[in-house]
Amino acid sequence: MIRRILASLGLWAFCALLAPLAMAQITGDRIDLYFGDWHNATPRTVRGSLEERDILTRGDAANPTQKGAVLRYVNSYTYATLAPQASTQPTRLDGQQEIYFVESGQGTVTAGGQTAELYRNIAVLMPANLEFTIKSTGDQPLAMYVINEPTPPGFRPNAAMLVKDENKLPVTSTDNSWCHIVKTLFVTADGLGTLQSVLTVTFDPLTIAKPHVVDHTDIEEVWTALNGTSLAFVSNALRKQTPGMAFYHVPDNLTPHTNVNQNEDSQVKFLYFARYHPHETRK
Repeated sequence: MIRRILASLGLWAFCALLAPLAMAQITGDRIDLYFGDWHNATPRTVRGSLEERDILTRGDAANPTQKGAVLRYVNSYTYATLAPQASTQPTRLDGQQEIYFVESGQGTVTAGGQTAELYRNIAVLMPANLEFTIKSTGDQPLAMYVINEPTPPGFRPNAAMLVKDENKLPVTSTDNSWCHIVKTLFVTADGLGTLQSVLTVTFDPLTIAKPHVVDHTDIEEVWTALNGTSLAFVSNALRKQTPGMAFYHVPDNLTPHTNVNQNEDSQVKFLYFARYHPHETRK
């Protein structure tokens, strides 16, 4: 149905039909404040040799003062690279955890006597209080998306790191929000402390997900383009979303958003993470 509408009306005409949903919502240049892209960030070196670039940073999501400064519940969201044959310093996370999603390169991660291979689409949940080291073993840099989440009081972290190969995971659903093709990486039961889901979501050609708003303001929802160029539909505007660019859902109970795959012959894929309401942590 949606494919036929997009093909017959054209994408812009279809979005014009949806535009009334955005009356009195976030519009104009303010929409850009909810986007971040690691390509535009200044690199910094942490843990000895890990180079990080910010995608989104802490800030006021209701009234951002600078582009991408919107995170309220997650500590940081970055893109990290490790040069060939380099290793990080041994690290122990205190009061925080990290989720890694490998974009490219090869490497290993070692924690608590366990070593796992790192390559494209491997996801790792590194719990608090566990010393670990990451090494790049290939000829190209090891590149990863890194989500750092705080652990709430009374939270019991996992005793070991959790590694999942997205390449081998089954599809969780294919019709959520009309067209989401979902693979579940981590949920609360897996050991997340603040977030409640980390997923990959793929869109088939010429599909659009259902535009929606959320009926509460304490959500943290982020969409990052992994593969392919798509369109983020926010309020009454479209923004081209290229790989490495993330969009933060405007938490005002008013501004609708969705994603559009305008390509006729290729899929697009996103890394998605969210903290919902009400929030219950695993203890």
